[in-house]
Amino acid sequence: MKIAILPGDGIGTEIVEQAVRVLGALDLRFESETALVGGAAYEAHGHPLPDSTLKLAKEADAILFGAVGDWKYDKLERQYRPEQAILGLRKHLGLFANFRPALCYEQLTHASSLKPELVTGLDILIIRELTGDIYFGQPRGRRTAVDGHFPGAEEAFDTMRYSRPEIERIAHVAFQAARKRNKKVTSVDKANVLETFQFWKDVVTEVHAQYPDVELQHMYVDNAAMQLVKAPKAFDVVVTGNMFGDILSDEAAMLTGSIGMLPSASLDKNNKGLYEPSHGSAPDIAGKGVANPLATILSAAMMLRYSLQQPAAADRIEAAVKAVLSAGLRTPDIWSEGTTKVGTREMGDAVVAAITGKTITKTT
Repeated sequence: MKIAILPGDGIGTEIVEQAVRVLGALDLRFESETALVGGAAYEAHGHPLPDSTLKLAKEADAILFGAVGDWKYDKLERQYRPEQAILGLRKHLGLFANFRPALCYEQLTHASSLKPELVTGLDILIIRELTGDIYFGQPRGRRTAVDGHFPGAEEAFDTMRYSRPEIERIAHVAFQAARKRNKKVTSVDKANVLETFQFWKDVVTEVHAQYPDVELQHMYVDNAAMQLVKAPKAFDVVVTGNMFGDILSDEAAMLTGSIGMLPSASLDKNNKGLYEPSHGSAPDIAGKGVANPLATILSAAMMLRYSLQQPAAADRIEAAVKAVLSAGLRTPDIWSEGTTKVGTREMGDAVVAAITGKTITKTT
């Protein structure tokens, strides 16, 4: 097993370090290699995704990714901004299926912005199509308008588009995932306004005919956003396009108490994947040792389960995280009165201790 370690920027280096320590505490043999990506790669190589980093990612069996981005790079040309690294990896590696589980741990129901009775037992899987839609559609750019409300004015444009094969493959992923859960898929679209998503709805409906044992529900994205905060436990598997999935998965993150708790997996057709926390690089807290590493640690567990075929090891990591939360340890984003506030390193120490059978040490 070869793992490419791409820490990135901001808190990426801190949280990935803890995930690597947790992997090292398991009884597994694997090779790992670390490379620069994002702003760190731009500083060293003049590009956020250097050829050497892309080569490593292609050769590895899986990629453990931290986060990229910093406000100081916002004035760069778009092709050189750190975020282009993750977009480039998705494109070059064919990572079309993004899995974002929104699981509310029993110990963290108080941390959610919703009432405990709405989130207790919450377990949603959001499956986001990752390589199409308006983020990648062409043409895009800026020009002088020749029609519309303000002819002659400068305007910007992006193209939303999906092909039948793109929709079919993500629909199959969703229905197959639902078969392993509660056999319910909610397809989120905007078919009442967008031709692209009327096509999406039609194709998903056609694919559904191959899965008669799975319930299919269609829902407009604005209603889905409302229902996620009104009755989130009504959802099981949610499948949607790139932009809608980006927004809804972050909304679902807050149902669980903190985006710092949400892992993610981005998979190709053979289940090779890139694993990263759902949050960003948080440059405002970088280097302070307060970032929550649990989303990254849980992403490593997903990596073991989906790409490296080590489900027992994944179970050990997830059980260790639950044990640490049961022991009352909390990073600042999930801390509440009566629990013990710890930093990034201390949380990593606790998960390693839980995996190795040692006593989880509480600090103040």
